[in-house]
Amino acid sequence: MKNITNIFMILFLLIFTINISAQEEGEEMSAEMKAWMEYMTPGWAHEMMAKSAGEWTAENTMWEYPGAEPMKSGGKVKNEMILGGRYLQATHSGTVMGMPFEGLNLSGYDNHTKKFISIWIDNMGTGISKSEGTYDKKTNSINFTGNMIDPVTGKNMTYRSVAKMIDDDHQEFVMYMKDKDGKEFKSFIMKYTRK
Repeated sequence: MKNITNIFMILFLLIFTINISAQEEGEEMSAEMKAWMEYMTPGWAHEMMAKSAGEWTAENTMWEYPGAEPMKSGGKVKNEMILGGRYLQATHSGTVMGMPFEGLNLSGYDNHTKKFISIWIDNMGTGISKSEGTYDKKTNSINFTGNMIDPVTGKNMTYRSVAKMIDDDHQEFVMYMKDKDGKEFKSFIMKYTRK
C-alpha cells in the first residue's frame, strides 16, 4: 500500500510541476502538457479492448511440435478494464495437460508508439512473456511478435501471435512458434466464447 501511495504522490508532483512550469513559461510548456494529456488519454484502441470485458469460456488446442497429436483443454477467462480504462486484464483458469492452470494477461495500447502491448505470466513457469503488435483493420486482428525464455535451451525464443475479434461474442488467439529447424508452425489456438 505504501508503494502505491508513493507512486500516486510522484505522479501528482510531476503533473503539478508541469502545470506550474507551463504557467510560468507560457505557450511552449502548454504544448508539453498537451502532449502529456494525449499520451495518458484512452482512445479508440482502448474502447476496442473494452468490448472484451466480461466472462468467457475457452477451448484450447496445443501442439508440442509440427505433426504432433493435438492436446485439448478447456478453461474460463474473466476480462476487465483497469486503471481508468487504459488496460485490459485477463484472468485465465482451467487445465493444461491434466494440471491446474492459471494465467494473467495484461494488454494495453501505447498512444506514443501506436502499438499494442501484451504481458503474460502463468503458473507453468516463472518468467514473463512480452509482445507488441499492430492492428489490422481488414481482418479485425492484432498481430503480435514477442519473446520469452525457452526453458529447454535456456535461450531467448521469439514467437508470433494473432488475436482476432470475430464478433462481439467470439474471439480467437493463435500462437506460432519455430521448430528446431527455424520453421514456423501453429503451436496453440484458443477459441473464446462469451458466457
